[in-house]
Amino acid sequence: MHAVLVARGGRLIAELYRRGDDRSLYDLWSSCADFGPTDRHDMRSISKSVVALVYGSLLARGEVPDPSARVVASFPDEPDFADPGRRAIRLRDLLTMSTGLDWDEPSPVRRAAHNDETALIWSASAFRTVFAHEVVAAPGARFVYSGGATAVLAEIMTRATGRSLTDLVDETLFRPLGIVDWAWVENLHGMPLAAAGLRLRPRDLMKIGLMMLDHGRWQGRSIIPSAWIDEMITPRIAVGVRLDYGYQWWRQQVTWQGRALPVVAAIGNGGQRLFLVPDLDLAVVTTGGAYGDPAIGPVLDRLLRDVVDTIGGAVPAS
Repeated sequence: MHAVLVARGGRLIAELYRRGDDRSLYDLWSSCADFGPTDRHDMRSISKSVVALVYGSLLARGEVPDPSARVVASFPDEPDFADPGRRAIRLRDLLTMSTGLDWDEPSPVRRAAHNDETALIWSASAFRTVFAHEVVAAPGARFVYSGGATAVLAEIMTRATGRSLTDLVDETLFRPLGIVDWAWVENLHGMPLAAAGLRLRPRDLMKIGLMMLDHGRWQGRSIIPSAWIDEMITPRIAVGVRLDYGYQWWRQQVTWQGRALPVVAAIGNGGQRLFLVPDLDLAVVTTGGAYGDPAIGPVLDRLLRDVVDTIGGAVPAS
């Protein structure tokens, strides 16, 4: 673990940084670094949750298709993928990672023998790469973790607006939050890797969390529509025994004083986490370098439980 930050009631109340091994996205070697509040860190798949936030902002402005729209409608120049099976896939199936397309990729809940996401590194079209996979299930029927789904969603956003993903993120989310020191790793064609490429300071990830806890507002200004926040974090498809998925955001639970409270989470490979416990007005951010090691998941869940156990009193009124 490289950093732990805790905020409650909109205020940062605990912050710890450590020295540790790290490896940026698609680097071959690790290096040891002393992490601090001014250091950017890989967010890995927390990038997916950020893309969903930006999509909601654009949706409210009428700049992108509705979640009920068919994906292929955004790609009329790709008639080879307009067969009935693929035509049935809608944007909401991208958001919930339930497209029905065959896809194999490591996730927070399972190892994988192969990683289809790596093809996006050299692909000039995420849609063409992802939709070339076989249809194996009805859309919306089952969850299959897919960075490709996020990449196609981002491609739709850029096609609809005529702007790059980084421009959209900067304009709709980061600049309003005062986030200025960030980067997004690109593929070989200069396209941001939407599913995993974000690099951000932990304190800036915390800003996103506090904005979410305040129903999309930051310092009194609405950044993301509160209705979209609610849409994103609503559980829509079961992932496992204790996990559900919304629109690119995870849902789980934590026990506090004998009560099960909902937890909203953005999760990234290696120990990147943004945990939100709305009933306690609590946000926890972690970063780490345990890439490819799912054993970090239970460690971070236990950390969240330990933080929650320190909170006394009654649940604040909403």
